[in-house]
Amino acid sequence: MEKEQQAGHGKLPHEQLLLQASTELMNLSLGYARSMALGCTAKLGVADAIHRAGGRATLHDLHAALSLHPTKLPFLRRVMRVLVASGVFAQVEEEEEDHYRLTPVSSLLVTAGDGGGRSLLPLVLFQLSPLCVTPATSMAEWLRSGGEEETAFEMVHGVGLWGACSRAPDLGELFNDAMAADSRFIMDMAINGSGRQVFDKITSMVDVAGGTGAAARAVAAAFPHIKCTVLDLPHVIDSIPADHGDVVQFVAGDMMDFIPKADALLLKFVLHDWSDEDCIKILKRCKEAIIPSRAAGGKIIIIDVVVGSSSEAICQGTQQLFDLIISVLTPGKERDEEEWRKIFKEAGFTKYKISPVLGFRSIIEVFL
Repeated sequence: MEKEQQAGHGKLPHEQLLLQASTELMNLSLGYARSMALGCTAKLGVADAIHRAGGRATLHDLHAALSLHPTKLPFLRRVMRVLVASGVFAQVEEEEEDHYRLTPVSSLLVTAGDGGGRSLLPLVLFQLSPLCVTPATSMAEWLRSGGEEETAFEMVHGVGLWGACSRAPDLGELFNDAMAADSRFIMDMAINGSGRQVFDKITSMVDVAGGTGAAARAVAAAFPHIKCTVLDLPHVIDSIPADHGDVVQFVAGDMMDFIPKADALLLKFVLHDWSDEDCIKILKRCKEAIIPSRAAGGKIIIIDVVVGSSSEAICQGTQQLFDLIISVLTPGKERDEEEWRKIFKEAGFTKYKISPVLGFRSIIEVFL
């Protein structure tokens, strides 16, 4: 009897290991539900509702503010519980009824008040839209395909991301709003943080593939002496009101063919969308456009991911996820320093500086 018990105990660590493994497997396979819960609260405007309530709201407050059907209260509780556990919202226990507060994460979903200028809500809505999510659910099918489509996005939608945005104005608006929100946020962080010196000595700048001009406007506002120009495709430039009322100039064109001349060229979240061959072509066009004066700037400013630039687990994990989803949506990829150095060299550049000062992203200065 004693030997049987010992034998049973001998199996216990292995059984516990398998149970732990099964828990981890379930957590991983259900991880999409966490993203969908985030998307749910983003669409409903939960962060704004808490903000309007003075920064704290009970479940019943949220239920009323969001005008939900009475039967949906228990489900809203479940959604909030998942996001509290994930650190998106905070839950404070009280004797009568618990209330929810914003965290630094959910504060970035607020569109009203002082926080509106830094809101990443449009970016979250884009990343969790069917436009992006559906191709991600078809990775296995794309890997098994014969290679006719360059990306899973193209296989699912019948056209590449840029083609989809140009053909359907609503999708183009969704993408442009997302990029504009990200530009306002990241340029605010760069200009008011450790990246401000990057713009020293510059008197003119072209934001290449700069969308609706959010990044260029941020630079122009912070540095009025810098003449800022935005280059993007005609359908993007055509979507900008003629009376936009700012000092930024807009030029319609293809960066593969022509880039206006300036002291510095900005490429924010652009090169990761393209293959190495296309990146080299873009960088060569940039080199032709840079006014050759080191004293007046004479460089390319790249804001993008440098894989392995941070030792923080959250940054490393986010870089890996971005690399995967970018490869689902576009022919591009995220690059480590050696991969960046290689394309710089192929384009004729030998000097660069990487400053990992923007969370999971970095500022890369590439000099003539």
